[in-house]
Amino acid sequence: MPTPDTLDVVVLDKDSVADGIVRLTLARPDHDMLPPWEPGAHIDLHVGKPPALIRQYSLCSSPADRHQYQVAVLREPAGRGGSSYIADELEPGDTVSVSAPRNHFVLVPSPRYLFIAGGIGITPIVPMIEAADAAGADWTLVYGGRTRTSMAFAHDLLEARGPRVVIRPQDEYGFLDLDELLATPTNGTAVYCCGPGPLLDAVDAASRHWPTGSLHTERFAPVAHPAPTGEDSDFEVEFAQSGVTLTVPANRSIIDVADEAGVPIVYSCEEGTCGVCETAVLLGEPDHRDSVLTDDERRTGDRMMICVSRARSTKLVLDA
Repeated sequence: MPTPDTLDVVVLDKDSVADGIVRLTLARPDHDMLPPWEPGAHIDLHVGKPPALIRQYSLCSSPADRHQYQVAVLREPAGRGGSSYIADELEPGDTVSVSAPRNHFVLVPSPRYLFIAGGIGITPIVPMIEAADAAGADWTLVYGGRTRTSMAFAHDLLEARGPRVVIRPQDEYGFLDLDELLATPTNGTAVYCCGPGPLLDAVDAASRHWPTGSLHTERFAPVAHPAPTGEDSDFEVEFAQSGVTLTVPANRSIIDVADEAGVPIVYSCEEGTCGVCETAVLLGEPDHRDSVLTDDERRTGDRMMICVSRARSTKLVLDA
């Protein structure tokens, strides 16, 4: 089962919001309400001819508007074809399938927020700013990109939010000065960052002296984990609901062997970034290799992303 439950939506509009970035407005064909969501959520978009490509995009519209979803898509010529199809072939009036929203980038209540966005990473931040405003929180956005014309929503954010928004195109200012921005830890400030991997790595390094739990990030690509100290080993996985116990060889994933054996597993990215395959761990110790769970969630060890993660123990019992 490589895809989650989906619903069909119609492309109401497709417009350009920056160089190489298009915004899709999606709605039910009957104009009924869509599933609810909160800032930070994303959807799977199924595009192209069968077998469809499945791509995850953050919702950038208002959660208060239950009649439409909006996503912004950066055309990546060197990608796997999903963004190119959306940019070049998808048109208003076309029907596509989407998943219900999922959220691994939840906006926690806080009196103050520092939002840091890089490029297309602005998309989940836009509804977060709306929510922070509605809650009466203090906030600042620092937004970097290659050029002004490549930065989606930059003009609208400046017009609507004024001095709280700091726009820093790289061709005018160079790279964001994260050491200065994060020099002084501030209690009660939640730092939210989304963008390319190098930006997230740099923000993580520059904020390590901040209180634990201050930094919240979302990645579009899998994080690079340290190489294992030894070779991967075989281990057993018992799927409690299915009543099946399988051996996972060193060179295969849990999803590979489960899918082959007909265990009903739902998954999507197979990179440990989307969170679709999150599975409860009933017994055993996971070896986490995903880019979704927080350090605290990994220490708890009660769930794992079975597309990339393995086992430290000789056996895992999963609620599947």
